[in-house]
Amino acid sequence: MAEIVRMPKLSDTMTEGVVAEWHKKVGDSVSEGDLLAEIETDKATMEFESFYDGVLLHVGVEKGGAAPVNEVLAIIGEKGENVDEILASAGSAAPAEEEAPAKEEAPVATPVSPEPVAAPVAAIAEPVSINGSTTSNEGGRIFASPLARKMAEEKGINLNAVKGTGEDGRIVKRDIENYTPAAGGTLFAGPVGTESYTDVPNSQMRKAIAKALSASKFSAPHFYLKMEVDMDNAIAARKAINADEGVKVSFNDMVIKAVAAALRKHPKVNADWMGDAIRYNDHIHVGVAVAVEDGLVVPVVKFTDTKGISQIGAEIKDLASRARDKKILPEEMQGGTFAVSNLGMYGIEDFTSIINPPNGCILSVGQIKQTPVVKNGEIVPGNVMKLSLSCDHRVVDGAVGSAFLKTLKDFLENPVKMIV
Repeated sequence: MAEIVRMPKLSDTMTEGVVAEWHKKVGDSVSEGDLLAEIETDKATMEFESFYDGVLLHVGVEKGGAAPVNEVLAIIGEKGENVDEILASAGSAAPAEEEAPAKEEAPVATPVSPEPVAAPVAAIAEPVSINGSTTSNEGGRIFASPLARKMAEEKGINLNAVKGTGEDGRIVKRDIENYTPAAGGTLFAGPVGTESYTDVPNSQMRKAIAKALSASKFSAPHFYLKMEVDMDNAIAARKAINADEGVKVSFNDMVIKAVAAALRKHPKVNADWMGDAIRYNDHIHVGVAVAVEDGLVVPVVKFTDTKGISQIGAEIKDLASRARDKKILPEEMQGGTFAVSNLGMYGIEDFTSIINPPNGCILSVGQIKQTPVVKNGEIVPGNVMKLSLSCDHRVVDGAVGSAFLKTLKDFLENPVKMIV
């Protein structure tokens, strides 16, 4: 008996999937556990295994195609079964617009790094009508073949001045070749070139980013708190830590550790907006924004406050590497109670971030910049880093956010305090 395979829900935020690759084609034998396809979700590309034995009778979504969760993905059954009857009984004839039936249990999926696929490129020349015409500057319509139009561009000839000898007065190659400017005629003096562009379809990840951050920016009342931090002691502390053989921590690792320590002292910042309630989290899971090819993901360092700086650094490095390779698991990007975004390595001094829902706050970290500062009444060289805390005013008030930022500054300016 034929079995209908539906688009699985492979992450908590997934609403549709894209078939990145089929590993079976119609007519192939399929056994339970065989790799059937690779599905691109909003967070990763996952291997999709078959739960059934039989023959692949029908593919509902071609490679590169998208379909909502629960849409018919494939049909596996015995050779010769009537696919049309099966589709009719499934209540879906494959259009993605129809409401999908209740889903079956989702097969086990593991992340995969897909082979690179060339993106479709559309090189578009000047707008051309169906019959090959173009419109003149005077508003009249000029009929010209694409070759004649190209030759006119190369020679700088204004098509308004050319008389066509082709069908219905259409300008053709010979008209350009034989064209001689009349007395008082002018050549086209404008710039010569070809307009072109490339439309790249949005990936599932880019769609998810757009949806989540738009919802956050337009629904959460953001306000921003900014502070400068003297990083002289942090620089010295990092140098001392990295002096040990086999140990190497970054300033970002130190910031994450300081954030976790400050959250422990200010639990009202370690909170989520749940709609009808504010959730104050007893555990501290710090999400770290990581740039990937398709956009941005936020892997989470679980129980951050219980880990040392070097352990945090090693974990962030592993998570970021697997995120860029699309091998990170969805559960490793869930459950964050606070988030940090650092653009200092790109030379950005100061910026603000959009809150990653349902979190109440996100911290933006700029570069460490050497600048003149006043110490003990004297102007001396100093190393300053700017922090910006984006707060959801529904969750965190100004005084609460300010107290947290002050404690964070104290930890970074006196690193020994967050270690003891």
